[in-house]
Amino acid sequence: MPKEQSLEPIASAEVLAVGSELLAGETRDTNSGDIAGELTALGVEVMRLTQLPDEREVLAEALRAALARVDLVVTSGGLGPTPDDLTRESIADALGEELAVDPALEAWLRELWARRGLPFSDVNLKQAWLIPSATAMPNPNGTAPGWWVERDGRVIVALPGPPRELRPMWQDHALGRLQARGLGLDRAAVTLHLTGIGESALVDVVGKELLEAANPRLATYARADFVDLRVSAVAEGDRNAASLVEEAIVALSPRLDAYVFGRGDDDWQAVLAARLRGRRLATAEVGTGGYLTSLLGAAPFLAHAELEAATEADAAELAADVRRRAQTQVGLACVARAEGDDMSVAIGLDIEGAISEVTRSAFRSGDAGRRRSANAAITELWRRLAG
Repeated sequence: MPKEQSLEPIASAEVLAVGSELLAGETRDTNSGDIAGELTALGVEVMRLTQLPDEREVLAEALRAALARVDLVVTSGGLGPTPDDLTRESIADALGEELAVDPALEAWLRELWARRGLPFSDVNLKQAWLIPSATAMPNPNGTAPGWWVERDGRVIVALPGPPRELRPMWQDHALGRLQARGLGLDRAAVTLHLTGIGESALVDVVGKELLEAANPRLATYARADFVDLRVSAVAEGDRNAASLVEEAIVALSPRLDAYVFGRGDDDWQAVLAARLRGRRLATAEVGTGGYLTSLLGAAPFLAHAELEAATEADAAELAADVRRRAQTQVGLACVARAEGDDMSVAIGLDIEGAISEVTRSAFRSGDAGRRRSANAAITELWRRLAG
């Protein structure tokens, strides 16, 4: 059996994006998030995403610190031929190893320049450098080979910065080798989508003791239109990760069922379609700036009807009117009005002739208040359809 198969699996990682242009805001780093997402899906806990300048000492120190914390460090950028491309030098410094020109890489570079009919400058020789712990990863889309570095059970994967070079190298040469080396633990995660509750209130409902637990781990995230609760776990003993996550969700159900409208990829369109059970919905909104329509998008269950402008409309009457005009089974109306720094939201519902109206308060006025008003209307519809 190859030696690398007997090593502990790679369970943790950090991603270092190298380039002073990132810190100046001249270039956006999309590489780190993509890599982190793939590693997370494969069971690796990504501990940090860091952007670093083109400064050799800063890079070397960041590499030393990362290697002391995690099993895998992935770098992007800094592999070019110019003096400010310093990732190779920094890795060598961090590991205390000497750089040397690799004859095979030098021959490849010289042949590449010859094919282009260009003179080869000695400046490009740094792209042929290796250290004893490194092997080169080919780059068919550029002149900067990547590095695979393995020492003392830790791995560094150094990738070029341009996405058109980084993506193929990561997919074709790094990721498969990492998986063969042993990548990730048995991890699982489910994200619950909640409505009608804010993030701070959710902390009180869930309980601080559960949010501080290590396994399963709970984390809250405030989104534009709802709040997420992510439940994640690592396998423990004879319990797999997925069962630990589902067990935690079942235990949370009495506290959260009133708020959880979906999980994973669920959105309002899918959730409402399930509760409408083939019925069609018509909507009307006043004072929301079109947010109600934008949240529902081009849902196949949505019908439209022409209504007269109604700035003083009664929400219940408006819901009944739009349902009648559109000839649907369900009508929903949202009438939002500013009240000082907040908004008052009247929500009218007509569900197959059962007409009702409720009033809610939307925290904040302006654009935020209009969006919250539309969310309140959809939330009320979702709850009423359950009955």
